[in-house]
Amino acid sequence: MTARFKLLGAALVAAAITVLAAVTVPTPASAATLTEVTGFGPNPSNLRMYLYVPDRVAPRPALVVAVHYCTGSGPAMYSGTQYAALADRYGYIVVYPSVTRSSKCFDVSSPQALRRGGGSDPVGIMSMVDHVRQRYDVDPARIFATGISSGAMMTNVLLGLYPDVFSAGAAFSGVPFGCFATTDGSEWNSQCANGQIIRTPQQWGDLVRDAHPGYTGPRPRMQTWHGTNDETLRYPNFGEQIKQWTNLHGLSQTPTYTDSPQPGYTRTRYGGSGPTAPVEAISMQGVSHNLPVDAAQAIRFFGIDTTPPTSAPPTTPPPSTPPPSTPPPGPGTCRIGYTVSAWNTGLTASVTITNTGGTAIDGWNLTFPLPAGQTVTSGWNATYAPSSGTVTARNVAYNATIAPNASVSIGFQATHTGGTGAPTSFALNGTPCSIG
Repeated sequence: MTARFKLLGAALVAAAITVLAAVTVPTPASAATLTEVTGFGPNPSNLRMYLYVPDRVAPRPALVVAVHYCTGSGPAMYSGTQYAALADRYGYIVVYPSVTRSSKCFDVSSPQALRRGGGSDPVGIMSMVDHVRQRYDVDPARIFATGISSGAMMTNVLLGLYPDVFSAGAAFSGVPFGCFATTDGSEWNSQCANGQIIRTPQQWGDLVRDAHPGYTGPRPRMQTWHGTNDETLRYPNFGEQIKQWTNLHGLSQTPTYTDSPQPGYTRTRYGGSGPTAPVEAISMQGVSHNLPVDAAQAIRFFGIDTTPPTSAPPTTPPPSTPPPSTPPPGPGTCRIGYTVSAWNTGLTASVTITNTGGTAIDGWNLTFPLPAGQTVTSGWNATYAPSSGTVTARNVAYNATIAPNASVSIGFQATHTGGTGAPTSFALNGTPCSIG
């Protein structure tokens, strides 16, 4: 069992939980920090609670519960994802639950965890939610859950048990509510992990309904993401989640909207065609359990990607279209952050481009020499060509402009032949950038 948990967590750690938001995120000095909270209420499984409150909290802020993967922690989820950076922009509050049991996996298996108010981790997480609601003027209609792997399973559990609390969730590489259930004390369900538990939509829906008998109110919206090559929580779990949540919403299994938000991704929506449809599902062709987690798309699905008002709004509106071009940044006006997480013959690179100059950059390309033996296989938030040698990453439509003191996050996956180092230099629009 221990080896299975290590695999479940290591798959995410190996990819450094590549959580790259499809937005530019300002990087001004901030006094806001991650804070541990103790004594927050009933906590039968001894979870730890970490809280992030941005410097500027929106009026009636939203609350996001961000749930970590196996072997992870609340602080790792905070530092490895962009939920806090996006909170700085949009003014919501983030809770990061943290497991203390040896597996560092959330309990989504025991009978206690799969019954409303039954005990274990869900009760502790709800105490965290209640604690924040008692101290901040949280909008009760804007409380959300999101998670990765074990945290994605818990996202399904929280939405299933507390539909009167959570408005929506986003599950990255998860399984349906109740799929991981065991009765022998084990935390691991191999049949579910291997995608061998197949039920009808009605059966999946009944598992949720039976966990909170008598509830007849609305159900939370659900966004689910899964790689077709997921080797840890197999791809059939993606379709089973769709069955469960469409049934809970009384919807057909036939999507009302289908598109491809980027190459290799198929997005289907059920019960609506807009960005906040009742159920949204993104299938990622050829992607393993190490899927890139797009926090910005989760926040978009939640409907909380609106900048809170300021006391001094700009007196003139921004131009409807950006200027046709901007001169290349001058020397010393860009900085690159670059981190690599490698495993076996693969790696994931996370790249942050910061405009340290005094004027906006409208349209950019970043050129760098990829070390010998590395070959780009996929990327996000930019287009990459060629796949090896001197590579150029070019902006996409939504992140073409980098304001002064703002950043853009991009990234890619690559294969390697043993060398996993970082490029030795970067040039933005032809001008060398500092690194670090």
